[in-house]
Amino acid sequence: MQPLVAVACDVREFERYRWHAAPEPYLRAAIEVAGVLPLLVPAFGPAIDVPGLLARVDGVLMTGSKTNVHPSRYGAEPSSRHEPYDEDRDATSLPLIRGAIEAGVPLFAICRGLQELNVALGGSLATEIQELDGRDDHRAPESDDQDVRFEIRHAVTPEAGGALARIVGTEGIAVNSLHRQGVERLSSRLAVEARAGDGTIEAVSVIGAPGFAVGVQWHPEYWAATDTPSRRLFEAFGAAVRAHAGRHAQAAE
Repeated sequence: MQPLVAVACDVREFERYRWHAAPEPYLRAAIEVAGVLPLLVPAFGPAIDVPGLLARVDGVLMTGSKTNVHPSRYGAEPSSRHEPYDEDRDATSLPLIRGAIEAGVPLFAICRGLQELNVALGGSLATEIQELDGRDDHRAPESDDQDVRFEIRHAVTPEAGGALARIVGTEGIAVNSLHRQGVERLSSRLAVEARAGDGTIEAVSVIGAPGFAVGVQWHPEYWAATDTPSRRLFEAFGAAVRAHAGRHAQAAE
């Protein structure tokens, strides 16, 4: 039986409905590369029994999204530069992240997910980072072709001896960041796992986590079937999820 991985949904409005959904590339990478079954968790915030959910799943995957964490979650004043928001997702994902860490459930946080992870643990975010002195433009190019938008285009350097380096190696790897927000104040509970050449934090891990608890700012889901570092990240997450499922099964015997 495939282990279950909780995926917090985005909320979108179209066709006269509010939809709770997640982008297919994350779900496909979870199934086909990590070998786990994603379970979509509707973004109903406090209505979700987080401890009960985490007792029934073996991993948590936080996806990227066009929306941003609401600035009130990290003590900043909201402005049009911080938009768009999805406060229903915030209300669901932040407790789920904290609960997963507390329960030792494997956690893989991607793009918005990394930013949620930082905020959930007390960190803050900077917006429009391409306008900061010395920073590169990490936004996606304008294109209707998703392969162009998600092209692997810049390098990050894993920290020697870190969790990321153990998965992808210590040499620099090429990644596909598509973001205009980034970590400003890093949570004291997170360790930097990789930076871009301009100093932007591109990967983190939870200090003292008993298992896999990694966030990346880029998008390994998009090329997980063909790009080696992307595939290794999802394989490592899948291995951690299966190990957790095994411990669950033993405890139930």
